[in-house]
Amino acid sequence: MRSLPNHQLEMTVLMTPDMANFTGNVHGGTILKLLDQVAYACASRYAGAYVVTLSVDRVVFRQPIHVGELVTFMASVNYTGTTSMEVGIKVIAEDIRNKVVRHANSCFFTMVAVGDDRRPTTVPPFQPSTPEEQRRFAASRRRQALRRQLDDIERADLPGASAATA
Repeated sequence: MRSLPNHQLEMTVLMTPDMANFTGNVHGGTILKLLDQVAYACASRYAGAYVVTLSVDRVVFRQPIHVGELVTFMASVNYTGTTSMEVGIKVIAEDIRNKVVRHANSCFFTMVAVGDDRRPTTVPPFQPSTPEEQRRFAASRRRQALRRQLDDIERADLPGASAATA
């Protein structure tokens, strides 16, 4: 097992028949559940606290995932606020018989650290140190600005409702 920094996490799962829909592809909901678990594990390890999922952005199912494939979820904390973190996840599917590896999915989770009282608690600030981390950090800031714009649009469309309750 390779050693990763505490802001990154990898998890590999074999896709089994109980995960499949009637076409033999793995259910999108199964992948979403695994994505949420990976985001939780990555964010909680980094924060040193339990976390809750605030939002999921840009879940892109690029290609179907099939029963029998090994699927690796590669997660990274890209940005931290005071109590929240963006976790980016890239999903790689591997056909182990044919030695074909492909990018199957990507998404971004916003996770909030919570204390024993279940209220938001501070997280350590993330300091990007490599060019890749700096690129992800900058892209995360741009996504954050876009989320705020979308929140403003949703509030205008649904007077009296916040984006979180819409």
